[in-house]
Amino acid sequence: MNPTYDRRTIVLHWASAILVILMWLAGQTIDFFPKGAPRIGARSMHICVGVGLALLLAVRIAWRIRGGARLPSQSGFDAVAARTVHVLLYLLLAAVVIAGFACVWIRGDTIFGLFTVPAFRPGDTALRHDAVDLHGLLANCLLALAAVHALAALWHQFIRKDQLLRRMWPSQKYQ
Repeated sequence: MNPTYDRRTIVLHWASAILVILMWLAGQTIDFFPKGAPRIGARSMHICVGVGLALLLAVRIAWRIRGGARLPSQSGFDAVAARTVHVLLYLLLAAVVIAGFACVWIRGDTIFGLFTVPAFRPGDTALRHDAVDLHGLLANCLLALAAVHALAALWHQFIRKDQLLRRMWPSQKYQ
């Protein structure tokens, strides 16, 4: 019987993956919305889901430290590569979230017209531009690394045929 991750670990993994993809897509389309209420609404949704992603990341890290299933690790290069990619994924996700919070603070965003986060340096368009560019760059790097992670899982599943992907697949029980 091959080991599998516990249900909570699987749910946290896939919820993170789905939110990262949705957040990236939302971030790519915010500027397509007309200025004013439609763009404020789109950005507000992106910000609120970003806060949710930050909370999910905190829960995920706490779960990983305290109670998440520990499966037997691979050996050699595979072990080093897997560990490195996982650490980088966590670091990049945290960096994207922090950069996103910085963008909100630097811009002084209005959230659904209900309240406005005070701007850190109103009128400093260079800082605003740099913060948004950094957030976007980090998000793109995160998505690229997540794609490498997914391709490696598919490679394990279909080329090496070692059933590695099944460890994180929902509702899969080994025979």
